[in-house]
Amino acid sequence: MKKKKFDFGPYLYLLPAFIIILVFRLIPIVLSFIVSFFEWTVTGAGDFIGFDNYVHMMHDKEFWQSLVNTFYLVIFVVPISLVLSLFFANLLNGIKKLKSFFRSVYFVPTVTSMVAISIVWKIIFNQQSGLANYFLEKIGLDPLGWLAESRGIFQLLFGSMGIEIPTWAGGPSLALFSIIIVTIWKGLGYNTIIYLAGLQNIPNVYYEAADIDGAGKIKQFFRITWPLISPTTYYVLMMTTIVTFQVFSQIYLMTGPPVGGPLGTTKVIVYFLFDKGFGESNNLSYASAIALVLFAIILGLTMLQKKLEKKVHY
Repeated sequence: MKKKKFDFGPYLYLLPAFIIILVFRLIPIVLSFIVSFFEWTVTGAGDFIGFDNYVHMMHDKEFWQSLVNTFYLVIFVVPISLVLSLFFANLLNGIKKLKSFFRSVYFVPTVTSMVAISIVWKIIFNQQSGLANYFLEKIGLDPLGWLAESRGIFQLLFGSMGIEIPTWAGGPSLALFSIIIVTIWKGLGYNTIIYLAGLQNIPNVYYEAADIDGAGKIKQFFRITWPLISPTTYYVLMMTTIVTFQVFSQIYLMTGPPVGGPLGTTKVIVYFLFDKGFGESNNLSYASAIALVLFAIILGLTMLQKKLEKKVHY
């Protein structure tokens, strides 16, 4: 029997992607790990310092504040994005006319430059002449500080009712909440289109059978729509979580001076990393240590979300 020759063809197709991942992902991760154990600035490598960067990080209040700010961002952005995206996808799925027009309108923020978006929203949130305060005044509410307000949103809400709550329970600052609004708005179109694709893959016969059985719209949603779009929800959940942890541009362009203000309440972990590595201190080794911690957090959350895959109906 003639021995079959080994086919290199499939591996050649994979080779370009493998080289890109190796050069731009795997090698930088390994180098960051090495750099974090040395005194390393833009001028080059210094002495071996072992775990000093990691020990310093554990006692760095600025690091912990940026981590808390990042978690606030993720906790608000991810669930709100999922709910709003699914809601708008359902609306788009139900319309009969001008489908392409409305889908394009929802997708416009996704393809718009983050720089342009940040500048426009910074003008909207301007304390003196912004559109946000204009509408608040029109409905009889006091204007807000938006990007200049360091107090937490729950602190402001309960404070307006005469109820005082401790600072630790105040929630994200209004400045960070303004960033949350922009982040949700920016990603809404992409997630909506993904959900719309998931909804359109559900065969109509299920809904026809449910109508015959007398099931209402709410029951149809939870018994048919929700289980059958679970793969889409799983994908959107994972991607939105990862992307939200990496938020940088809107912080850099909309906050400050100094960037990350007021009082550091909008400084997220990626900007903190950038500031340590390329700011005044030029401490690349400390920035590498922070990057590895961020990598570990995202990897841990992704592995945790992977367990949810058992409930996904493929």
